[in-house]
Amino acid sequence: MSAETADNVPGTDAENPAPSATGLPRAPNLPLDEPVESEVPATAPPAAPVPLQELVLLGREVPPRTSTRLAWAPTQSFEGIYVDTPVLVVNGVETGPTLCLTAAMHGDELNGIETVRRVLYNLDAGKLKGAVIGVPIVNLQGFHAGSRYLTDRRDLNRYFPGDPKGSSASRLAYSFFHEVIAHCDALVDLHTGSFYRTNLPQLRGDLRDPRVVQLTKGFGSTVVVHSEGTAGTLRRAAVEVGIPAVTLEAGGPSVLSEDAVSHSVKAIRTLLNQLGMTTRFSLWGDPEPVYYNSVWERAQVGGIVFSRVTLGQTVKRGDVLGTVTNPITNVRTRIVSKHNGRIIGMALNQVVQPGFATHHIGITPPKGQISPPEDVVATDAAEARRLLDASVNAGADVKVNNDEEAAESEQADVASAGDDEAHAAGAESSADEVGDEDLEED
Repeated sequence: MSAETADNVPGTDAENPAPSATGLPRAPNLPLDEPVESEVPATAPPAAPVPLQELVLLGREVPPRTSTRLAWAPTQSFEGIYVDTPVLVVNGVETGPTLCLTAAMHGDELNGIETVRRVLYNLDAGKLKGAVIGVPIVNLQGFHAGSRYLTDRRDLNRYFPGDPKGSSASRLAYSFFHEVIAHCDALVDLHTGSFYRTNLPQLRGDLRDPRVVQLTKGFGSTVVVHSEGTAGTLRRAAVEVGIPAVTLEAGGPSVLSEDAVSHSVKAIRTLLNQLGMTTRFSLWGDPEPVYYNSVWERAQVGGIVFSRVTLGQTVKRGDVLGTVTNPITNVRTRIVSKHNGRIIGMALNQVVQPGFATHHIGITPPKGQISPPEDVVATDAAEARRLLDASVNAGADVKVNNDEEAAESEQADVASAGDDEAHAAGAESSADEVGDEDLEED
């Protein structure tokens, strides 16, 4: 086709090529032997600076991309000397949430101490978004004495958020809560079983609060147990001021369990991923069951308890969980499960008194009775509480975590410790009263 003919065909000029038979526009007919002037590339706008993670804690500024140790010095010893409690901090390079890890609220609980060490010392501040604050030994007094309690024989985890003019325990709680916990966007309080009992690794949280429910979903393959939390516990006080918090229980007191520590470390590293703070660690495991109801089965007679089940084992109503043997008469009495569920905590083989709590069962609900956690989450906390309360009340013969079963209290081998101050919820309890709330919520 000549140039003259082409000029007469509509749509065949270089600027407006005629449509092809397929309806798609034709490529323009450009002379290939002539140089084509390239366009000057547009100048890209300068990249916005990455906002740096700023953190001020315990009177010190922690720069971005920094791992350090600080000191929390809340009280004086009787010699008038302030005793420093170490606080580990990893402050990332980019802004993000601040996750707090606390351990050894009870001085004889060792697994959490090692868990915090492994997590904090394996974080790279240069690749972290946000900050992680770890307090491996909150109750330094109890740790030095190998005791659950403070030196005044009070349980520190019954005094939060504390009182600056209250008892020694209240003052400690107040200082820790306002100087450290107030900086947290989320809190994981690590514990073990108490009084020669051991726990399957599990999260405990108030599942009526949507923020807590969301937090529990970040730990990977870890059982979740609903528990509002006993008044005065750190996690309950944190939730009440808007900080989502859970207790991570694993193992028993006074000994280090590699299995319990390993599980806890994996769970927290998975949480760091889920919070978008790090991508170094891979996600871990499928979700475990959520138990909205749990109960302790008890020895009905005194003697030596011998368990026939193991942590994590599934049990049915009528299954024999163990026996209590009278060492004098050789009479054996069975401990029988009243529920279908799973062993999430149990006493070690030991001498027991009648009424001693021996096996903690997470109760499997009847089909259709209780929704999975994502269905419990509502648009606000009040609606979530209404939904969960309706589910729990459907099982009238079951108490939630036995938190209200304090009428059947157990006596610990500690002397009574009076107090001259009133606790926010009434008179402060002394360490000689150890009720079910101490079994359920360390």
